[in-house]
Amino acid sequence: MSGHQTIQSDKITRRPPKHSFWQRWRQSLKDWAWYRTEHPDQFDLNIQRFLRRSGRRVGAFLAHARRSWHRVVTEKRARRFPESDHPVLQLFLFAWGSLPRIGAHFTEWALAHRQHVIAVNGRRRSWFEEMKIHPVGFLAGAMGIAAVGLLLSFYTIGTAARYNGITLGVVSGRSISAQVADLEAVTRNTLGQSDYRINASLLETQTGLVLRKNVEAKEVMEKKLSEHIGLVDYGYVLYVNGEPIAATEYSGALEELLEQLKKGYVTSNTVRCDFEEDVEIREEYVDSSYMMNLGYIAELLNGTKEGEVTYTVQPGDVWSLIAEAYGKTVEELLAANPGYDVSKLAVGEVLTISNAVPYLTVKNVERQQYVQQVPYDVEYVDDESMYQGDSSVISAGAYGTADVMANVTYVNGEEVEREIVSTAALTSPVTEVQARGTKERPTWLPTGNFRWPCYGLITSYFGERSTGISGASTYHEAIDIASSYGTPICAADGGTVVTAGWSGGLGYLVVIDHGNGYMTYYGHNSSIIVSVGDHVYQGQQVARMGSTGISSGNHCHFGVLKNNTFVNPLNYLP
Repeated sequence: MSGHQTIQSDKITRRPPKHSFWQRWRQSLKDWAWYRTEHPDQFDLNIQRFLRRSGRRVGAFLAHARRSWHRVVTEKRARRFPESDHPVLQLFLFAWGSLPRIGAHFTEWALAHRQHVIAVNGRRRSWFEEMKIHPVGFLAGAMGIAAVGLLLSFYTIGTAARYNGITLGVVSGRSISAQVADLEAVTRNTLGQSDYRINASLLETQTGLVLRKNVEAKEVMEKKLSEHIGLVDYGYVLYVNGEPIAATEYSGALEELLEQLKKGYVTSNTVRCDFEEDVEIREEYVDSSYMMNLGYIAELLNGTKEGEVTYTVQPGDVWSLIAEAYGKTVEELLAANPGYDVSKLAVGEVLTISNAVPYLTVKNVERQQYVQQVPYDVEYVDDESMYQGDSSVISAGAYGTADVMANVTYVNGEEVEREIVSTAALTSPVTEVQARGTKERPTWLPTGNFRWPCYGLITSYFGERSTGISGASTYHEAIDIASSYGTPICAADGGTVVTAGWSGGLGYLVVIDHGNGYMTYYGHNSSIIVSVGDHVYQGQQVARMGSTGISSGNHCHFGVLKNNTFVNPLNYLP
């Protein structure tokens, strides 16, 4: 036996020593550093080789882990304690082996807790058994407890409130100070009154037992108090561009009202319909003055917040002076009055200075398809026999046609933009050829526009009149411009003098034929400085103001004859 023990001892002595995981890891690092120094050519950057080596190492690691796990499971099933040199696996085996011990400890604790509960319940049962309660006392106590429970189920501690003699209601609790403080804060924020306080002398409260069915929510009490004070109300407020416009207490009413307003502009071709303003509906407290019935809100939204501003043209007015008086440019004034000519302005005409401004602007975009005319080009051929500015058609042009698809934008029913989406030509336009004059135009030829023959005050307008002067006409076919004696009378446009002399009630009269269907009359002159057949240019003096003929004072009788019919001169003067 001793020999056997000696041999076993020698085997143990010759067994290589075991190293810990960290010692092996440090030794591997040292070996890797030595190998890298001895073989530097093998550490050149080669991504493909690196990936292949990494893949092989990961595969080997996983295979080793799978074998180790299989061995551990096999030993566990064989009821042999598994072993491993890997630290992670050692930690797992330790946790696995600790599970029975932890389970046993938990079982012992649960058993001890159960024994403790049994002991406590036993002591309580013994105490009740030792007590000697008379049946009458027990019955009375039970009835008392039942009565208290029944009372508490129907009644509670509450506070009844009255404001200015009007009952508001009952809330749970011993006071309504919280509701009063909240309402004061809301009123201060809403009205901007930092020192606002509810009149405490008008507020009465009484605390006591109240029926639970009479108790109201604190929010309801706050709303009732607000309604009776009458400064702020809780509701749904309509904001336009950040400004409150109106409010109502009905949920969803404002949304429905806005949709109805849009429907008035929506058609079957509508692509989208929106408000140009920033429209918002908020649920909040608001100044009571904004609370309105729905009918008035609808009338308000369909109306305007600023009315239309107009101006009636007076004698001597021009576009620039009118625009300057209202702080506008001539271009802005013309834009507000489409269709007007900047070179003409008749006395009595009503100009729009600014349009009415609505509360809400509805922008409706429609997709429209229609056939549109395509304008034709014009080619000019010089003609030496015609005056400059004159032209005549040699061969008439013809419009083409095109099938057009467009998005048309309307603002409150008026078109403001037309965006062409697509167009397809149907027929091509035909070019028109016109003769264009190159001959120099004489100065006395008409320009086509009239100027005032003189400056002064209009004392009699075109149309019906009653002057009280014997022999004067009751229907005035001209205008009378009054000024001082001898004021120069000038030709309203270029032309030829066809009358220059005495003409009964008109006194000394000058008539100019402008050769374009128009003739102008200048009457009651004190003297005439042109003769029949003279060519006059626009602005040339033809007479001097006087009061000859049937006249009540110095003035110029100015008439316009168009195609043998007298027309109102104010419609043709700037």
